Amino acid sequence: MRPALRLLDDQLIQRIVAEARDVLCKLGVEIHNRRVLDALAAHGAHVDASNWRACFTDDLIDRALKTVPRSFQLYDVLGGQTHDFKGDNVYFTPGSAAINILDGQTGEIRKPDTADYVRYVKLVSGFQHIASQSTALIPADVPERISDSYRLYLSLLYGEKPVVTGAFTVQAFEIMKDLQLAVRGSRQALEQKPLAVFSCCPTAPIKWSDVTSQNLVDCALWSIPVELISMPLSGLVAPVTLVGSLVQQTAENLSGVVISQLTRPGHPLLYGGSPAVFDVRFLTTPMGAPETIMMDCANSEIGKYLGMPTQSYIALSDSKQLDAQAGLETGMGAILAALSGINNISGPGMLDFESCQSLEKLVVDNEICGMTFRVLQGIEPREDFPALALFEELLREKNLLIADHTRRHLRKEITFPGPVIDRANLGRWQKEGPLTMMQRAAAEVSRLLDEYKPSRLPESAKADLTRLMQSEAARYGMGTLPPH
Repeated sequence: MRPALRLLDDQLIQRIVAEARDVLCKLGVEIHNRRVLDALAAHGAHVDASNWRACFTDDLIDRALKTVPRSFQLYDVLGGQTHDFKGDNVYFTPGSAAINILDGQTGEIRKPDTADYVRYVKLVSGFQHIASQSTALIPADVPERISDSYRLYLSLLYGEKPVVTGAFTVQAFEIMKDLQLAVRGSRQALEQKPLAVFSCCPTAPIKWSDVTSQNLVDCALWSIPVELISMPLSGLVAPVTLVGSLVQQTAENLSGVVISQLTRPGHPLLYGGSPAVFDVRFLTTPMGAPETIMMDCANSEIGKYLGMPTQSYIALSDSKQLDAQAGLETGMGAILAALSGINNISGPGMLDFESCQSLEKLVVDNEICGMTFRVLQGIEPREDFPALALFEELLREKNLLIADHTRRHLRKEITFPGPVIDRANLGRWQKEGPLTMMQRAAAEVSRLLDEYKPSRLPESAKADLTRLMQSEAARYGMGTLPPH
């Protein structure tokens, strides 16, 4: 039996959804995009263009919910399926998009560059338990106007896993779409085998900017999957109560569902978010707080109730180093997210309120993800009944180390993490060199980078990616790309 977590009963979910719909129909949503407002008006919304506001109707919301897909798949750069977002299937992806990196050599937090990003992509390529990349770091050695497309370019050039990404500008969408076409070869092939998910984020409270709403429309037109990332801050720009914040998050996500499905019925979506409570003592938004984690899990329950696969920014930490707090917050988030059945769990590697990535923490988090998957397998009998013969053998032999039953089921029943997790006794730990977790993680980073195998994407496609990226960089005055 697969273990599961529920925080909301159906009656409470229904009330939250009803209240969110009421907000959308009576107060509406602020959308700073004329074309989106015009499209909503054409489908029956009550639009006040002077205030950039659209009030929905129940019929409009119902029509959108009828066409949104209940599941969809992702594929790697070679066309192999890696994800099936349905039911309670769980996948992990690194958090994004960090403006800093924790330097594993110096222990300092600094700005990342191209070399850091390439090391990150190569590292993620070797992870067993993290199924996708994200555009996790923002290299500071390229112009800001190409930083989003540049990250996608490096991910597709060096890695094979699908990418969770997003565009910061309306213009960036075109080159980011073209980079995907360079890999797939045609629009039809890209629609049939999507290799990226774009994050589209409403602004609290209940607002869409020109850029984010246009990105959502553009993704829908090209059938590029989207994760809706609502970000209520409880006690600041959302009600302080968790239920009140969930009403707001539901309204913001539902507004995205409507925009998406009116643009292209059947456009694949992840019903997601990155909520947080607001810590008034420090004026911060702790992602590792238990209430934040609870909202993440509850939001997924609401998304599943509405019939959509789900996403959340969870399994990350607000600590500034790879320490006990980082493990506590990440581990708690990962296990509760998985037990809630969140389909795409975004967060591994992240520190400092989603602003810092750590390659060493990514290595540790990969092990946390592996342990989480073992919990999801649950407990089931493996030739355990009748039990009498096995216990007769145990009493006779005094142990079951080499028993047939042990050899048949050892690897299925017990997980063995990599060297970053210390399970040696004290004497062996001291003899082999008493390493800290950071030291073990740094060694594992080096090992995985040494074992990296170049992407098997055809060289012609790699050349097309580079040609497109160089042309885009030239548009913004950058003659050559940084060496990588």
